[in-house]
Amino acid sequence: MSGNGSIDERELLVRRALEEFEGALIGYAASILRDADRARDVVQDTFIKLYEQEPDKVNTALKAWLFTVCRNRCFDILRKEKRMTNMDDEHIERVQDGAEDPSEVAARSDQHGEVLRFLERLPANQREVIRLKFQGEMSYKEISEVTQLSVSNVGFLIHAGLKRLRGLLSHQMA
Repeated sequence: MSGNGSIDERELLVRRALEEFEGALIGYAASILRDADRARDVVQDTFIKLYEQEPDKVNTALKAWLFTVCRNRCFDILRKEKRMTNMDDEHIERVQDGAEDPSEVAARSDQHGEVLRFLERLPANQREVIRLKFQGEMSYKEISEVTQLSVSNVGFLIHAGLKRLRGLLSHQMA
């Protein structure tokens, strides 16, 4: 039944996408918008747009398609508000394994927070590609599709951003 995009195909595609990518998309949108509620709204809009698409057109690059639509919707909202904000992860909630030692969880959380504070010192384009790579678990090619940058530019930005982060963190530790 490919080509006609039956309701069953669309529902299956949306269900699969929700299971696989909803959490990552909310985290990504929240990092751009700095607001978890608005991030959830953007992700909901993204899944509505997915439902409206022909499954054959998005199935082969579903992850990149979802992140691109989500990203564009976030920037549409920011443009409407006529103010750009830095990406921030304060509103992202991570589920921790309950069996872990609370002191290890706290130490890791402190380290994670420290890395995120230093991440804010990077240029916006480096922050974005690093977040897509490590929070969105995207390949360079997928990041390229989302950001409209070349794959080599994505690689350069990630390399330069990580190098700068290492330098900032090692300088802080010394």
